[in-house]
Amino acid sequence: VIMYACLKLNVYIPFFSFSGILPLDSDESGLCEVILVHEHYLVRKPEKVCWVEAAGTVRDGVRAYTALHYLSQVSPGKTVLVMDGASPFGTIAIQLAQHRGAKVISTAYSLEDKQYLEKLRPPVARVIDVSNGKIDVAESCLEETGGLGVDIVLDAGVKLYSTEDEPTSKSQLLPHKHDIITLLGVGGHWITTEKNLQLDPPDSHSLFLKGATVSFLNDEIWNLSNIQQGKYLYILLMIPILEDIMEKLSSSIFRPQLDEPIPLYEAKVSMEIVQKNQARKRQVIQF
Repeated sequence: VIMYACLKLNVYIPFFSFSGILPLDSDESGLCEVILVHEHYLVRKPEKVCWVEAAGTVRDGVRAYTALHYLSQVSPGKTVLVMDGASPFGTIAIQLAQHRGAKVISTAYSLEDKQYLEKLRPPVARVIDVSNGKIDVAESCLEETGGLGVDIVLDAGVKLYSTEDEPTSKSQLLPHKHDIITLLGVGGHWITTEKNLQLDPPDSHSLFLKGATVSFLNDEIWNLSNIQQGKYLYILLMIPILEDIMEKLSSSIFRPQLDEPIPLYEAKVSMEIVQKNQARKRQVIQF
């Protein structure tokens, strides 16, 4: 039996004809030939889906459902801004939002990312190239929405302070938290991956006037509370999340960004690359 594992904080594995997730309290590592996993964390892998795609998409699929279904309830006619849409997670989030009938705007952090996003089918409504630091994201979004603002913002981190306080090149490309609040529409939802987000009283006042909400996207939230795992397993109309992810892979609604499978002896080096956020595609280990 060939086994695969996706490199990220938790290890996501398919084995035999099933794909699965290892919860945070698992006593065993995903980098094992044989492990014990509760059936609630497993889903049958469709024959049309290869092992690499199954391993490399489960995590991003669950994150996308968490952000766009539970935290913001994306629906037809809404406008969604996905920051860094060319990332593995951003790609799946764009595809899920479009499948739900939403209009998607995305940012690109390089010319390569911009070209990738422009080739997506169905196409995104607008690609905002922020690689040169001269494009105003808030202004571009307001222009695209006729001044109304976007309904859902899914960020990839934000600037919390002035540019002088954040000298690294990556943080230079991130939007300021004030920009996010400005481009957010009335009744909008801001889904943030910034765990150290600090909102000052004027920020809260602006959000209050818009009736907007801020939610934090914690990848492991469903594993932290037993009472929440029913939501983790099922989405709208009682369709299992993991099963729906596999179905969308099988029908090519989800088209993940994956590197070539990595042999087990290179797992340590690959993990270091992932932990430093230097991997632009999802890394999958082949046993």
